[in-house]
Amino acid sequence: MAGVDIESNRGRVKRNSNIYNNTSCDSASTYLIEDTETQWTSWLVPMFVVANISLFVVVMYLNDCPNRHRNHTGLVTGKCVARFLGPFSFQPLKENPLFGPSSSTLKEFGALEWTKVAVNRQRWRLITCIWLHAGVIHLLVNMLTLVFIGIRLEQQFGFVRIGILYLVSGFGGSVLSSLFIRNNNISVGASGALFGLLGAMLSELVTNWTLYTNKAMALLTLVLIIAVNLAIGIFPHVYNFAHIGGFLIGFLLGFVLLPRRPRFERRNLPAGTRLKSKYKAYQYVLWVVSVVLLVSGFSVALEMVFRGENGNDHCHWCHYLSCVPTSRWDCNEN
Repeated sequence: MAGVDIESNRGRVKRNSNIYNNTSCDSASTYLIEDTETQWTSWLVPMFVVANISLFVVVMYLNDCPNRHRNHTGLVTGKCVARFLGPFSFQPLKENPLFGPSSSTLKEFGALEWTKVAVNRQRWRLITCIWLHAGVIHLLVNMLTLVFIGIRLEQQFGFVRIGILYLVSGFGGSVLSSLFIRNNNISVGASGALFGLLGAMLSELVTNWTLYTNKAMALLTLVLIIAVNLAIGIFPHVYNFAHIGGFLIGFLLGFVLLPRRPRFERRNLPAGTRLKSKYKAYQYVLWVVSVVLLVSGFSVALEMVFRGENGNDHCHWCHYLSCVPTSRWDCNEN
């Protein structure tokens, strides 16, 4: 019986599974059809994690809370958190409850701010904001999510497709954020890219529906996880438009990048027997529709951002997708 073939020259593992023995009543011949699946080695997602953590350390060092709160006599007057960390200590919790740097430091490093993107034409902020985090809590939650979701996806689909998914989804989240963020608020974090991976998981389940067992349970579980995470975005200090934008881009990209087809190897098949391995018709339809929506969506959204348009003027209820006001908090707070 076939075993495991490790192809070190490609950096991946090829595993053979789902082996069927088909015997015919009219012939003693045995036909063995083998479905092969590729297992990749994950290295890009761990590099993303290291890059995010390293950048956060650099930001905290240059933020240098004690030095920012020194008076003319050299005494520290501010209430920096964990002052024993020296320059790595955190801003006062009233300023940043996530144990992180000041908003001014984040702006210096490329946080997303509508004025700087639309008016000052600092378009690079649409990308740099993906690699910044508001605090330790923010960083920890995002990196744990990236490890649990991203490594499995990279092992299954390879670093090229998952890398594209991560970066393009994060960019899409930044673009949608730019349309609705106002009042000098800033947006940072990899959440848009992470929601893109969740969206891609959902579309991958849909487009490869026939390959799954326990389809209903898998779909229900994934939808519940996505719904809970999006619901968290209605609370203050969480900017949900980055989540929504990243999810939508990832969902569409999943139809483009992640469709799978059964791959078969010939074993003792009669001469002239042909095994066709191709995508299904509905996968082609989903691919075309997704490409059209991605191209048109990005074109319209970027045009609106660069013209400085306010998305709230075109959708008067959309702000409730990011924050629902209650007696306990005000959505107009920065």
